[in-house]
Amino acid sequence: MTKSLSPKDIIALGFMTFALFVGAGNIIFPPLVGLQSGEHLWPAALGFMVTAVALPVIAVIALARVGGSISLLTGRTAGLLLATVCYLALGPLFATPRTANVSFALGIAPFTGDGALPQFIYSLLFFTLAMVVSLYPGRLLDNVGHILAPLKILALAALGIAALVWPAGAPVSALGSYQASAFSTGFVQGYQTMDTLSALMFGSIIVTAARSRGVSDSGLLLRYTLWASLIAGVGLTLVYICMFKLGAGSGSLVESGAQDGAAILHAYVQHTFGDLGSVFMAVLMFIACLVTAVGMTCACADFFSRYLPLSYRTLVVILALFAMLVSNMGLANLIRVSLPVLTAIYPPCIALVLLSFSQNRWRSAKRVFAPVIATSLVFGLADGLKASSFSGLLPAWFDKLPLAEQGLVWLQPTLLVLLLAAAYDRLRSVEIPNAAS
Repeated sequence: MTKSLSPKDIIALGFMTFALFVGAGNIIFPPLVGLQSGEHLWPAALGFMVTAVALPVIAVIALARVGGSISLLTGRTAGLLLATVCYLALGPLFATPRTANVSFALGIAPFTGDGALPQFIYSLLFFTLAMVVSLYPGRLLDNVGHILAPLKILALAALGIAALVWPAGAPVSALGSYQASAFSTGFVQGYQTMDTLSALMFGSIIVTAARSRGVSDSGLLLRYTLWASLIAGVGLTLVYICMFKLGAGSGSLVESGAQDGAAILHAYVQHTFGDLGSVFMAVLMFIACLVTAVGMTCACADFFSRYLPLSYRTLVVILALFAMLVSNMGLANLIRVSLPVLTAIYPPCIALVLLSFSQNRWRSAKRVFAPVIATSLVFGLADGLKASSFSGLLPAWFDKLPLAEQGLVWLQPTLLVLLLAAAYDRLRSVEIPNAAS
């Protein structure tokens, strides 16, 4: 007999999906977009939500269609390579350490200062707790979906309502590239949330959580994942709208050229709620970041346990320890290092997610997928190099390419290669009549 989820479990699965996505980047980058985009807030917000809401939801659904495995989207070799890069970026190298950085900067540093010793002690306690929860992945739906996720949602709702009801001031004028290209700037800033990359990890967790309730039918798994991703997408949209408004109304609290969304959040909470707000922020950020750290640790350990001679539990310990060490680099350094990497790897991930829905329409999917993803990677690497401290290595003509200023130089070449590959796929399979017949 095929088992199905109760409405309560479907909602819990959606809450769990939402809670897994909403971590450090989802809370600190939207206020920065809100502050810097000024009068162009909503075009920038729309661009941001394309890469931070729409693409992640689509990615989760794409993975659910193939049972949660990224290798079934790309083929074994390419899938393994792409998955390894994503898991490393989202796991111990960038996103997981950032959860501890942000929760410390917003919740603990106001009380202890941002010295190296308080940060080390906090990161040790934070990742110890994340490790303990991650050791029992079969209980994620209970621990996260029924307990931590609702707490996280309530805390975010309180902050979001405050941002809408009590804005701190009027917006400042748009800064930098937001003045001329708000949408594309917001689009690229959405990379920083890492949500599309997260979706390529969390898709397997969501499917596993549903299977832990006895669901084995592929159609039901797809349906429940669709509901969960839609619930998460609505939740993310609401959070971002509130955070955009919070940042847009905080121009009088921080310098207009502020580059740190954590500083904007702290300034707003302190202004609106006083010292009590700092306590609230500490609790909110701890819960929000802990849930995401658990999800990333579980996903990474599960993935690497398939290819390394190490058990899942051993990898959980190793990954948590490594993330703890990296987190002590500090938030600013981590963001500075991660931006060029994300700019480079996001284009092929976007191309993969969108192409996955056309798999059955090609006579040979490999003929289309391989050149399109390779093109997006090559130009994505160039965009990443431009965003790094080694931008001087690029030739002068690179800056004259279409969309170079927006960090989207990969888009047009990728679309062009897609058209050429599609045409080749059609022509290659057409039987040419024998002229003698």
